[in-house]
Amino acid sequence: MRYKMKNEKLTVEIESLGAELKSVKSNTTGMEYMWYGRPEYYKRTSPILFPIVGSLRNQEYFYEGKKYPMPQHGFARDMEFEVKSQSEDEIWFLLVSDSSTLEKYPFEFELHIGYRLTESTLKVMWKVINKSNKEMYFSIGAHSEFNCPLHGEADKTGYGLDFNTKQNVLASRINGDGLMMSPKQELQLKDGKMLFPEGFFDDGVYIVENDQTHRVSLTDPSGKAYVTVSFDAPLFGVWSPEKKNAPFVAIEPWYGRCDRDTFEGELCDREWGNKLNPDSTFEKSYEIIITE
Repeated sequence: MRYKMKNEKLTVEIESLGAELKSVKSNTTGMEYMWYGRPEYYKRTSPILFPIVGSLRNQEYFYEGKKYPMPQHGFARDMEFEVKSQSEDEIWFLLVSDSSTLEKYPFEFELHIGYRLTESTLKVMWKVINKSNKEMYFSIGAHSEFNCPLHGEADKTGYGLDFNTKQNVLASRINGDGLMMSPKQELQLKDGKMLFPEGFFDDGVYIVENDQTHRVSLTDPSGKAYVTVSFDAPLFGVWSPEKKNAPFVAIEPWYGRCDRDTFEGELCDREWGNKLNPDSTFEKSYEIIITE
């Protein structure tokens, strides 16, 4: 079911399936900032990544010596959430572990996803509660896709990113199995900015680790930032479908990522993973800021 929030600046729509953000539209211009979810490019718009982010080696993990299958980005994005509260400017969704999740992920949990609209800013809030009687290991992340180009141009020529940093950014890449490779690529920036060169996304996602920046903007051909994602996460991804010239770009704050191509450990050993004690809560958020 689709739910709507609205203020003077923006109208926002969220789908209860996956608690997925589907639309962020200007009330002044009618401009849609979220990707439309056309399946020939990518059917989703802003899925929640839980309890893993990215791909596992061989699409499986080990916990206490037992092997568990797990699809890329986990299962929450394909599950129906319950609406727990709703007002004009805030809504909260809830997913609770059940027999189907326990087969793939042996932890009892509550996953709360909230959205709060304030003027031209949408705050996305995550709350993970460990309901098990043991330590819980998990990752969580965003996968928000924004229209790029924004004004119906044929491609991304003149569009780019502002990393809001004075230094070049080091990014890791993935192999054909979605696993992170060790060499890093240096993105050459000018005043923190870069334009998308042709073929920039042909080899997949760029993974930026180690708190290199906490604010990333999409810029139009005039150099104006029209969407900014602000976050505290220690790493993030930037992605558009490989070799498709897809008309969107994802900016993805993460608490966790795919396995390294050489990884052979258990769930508790995954890099950037999170550990949560019984009856404890993990709370994080990020913001999507629209500039008209």
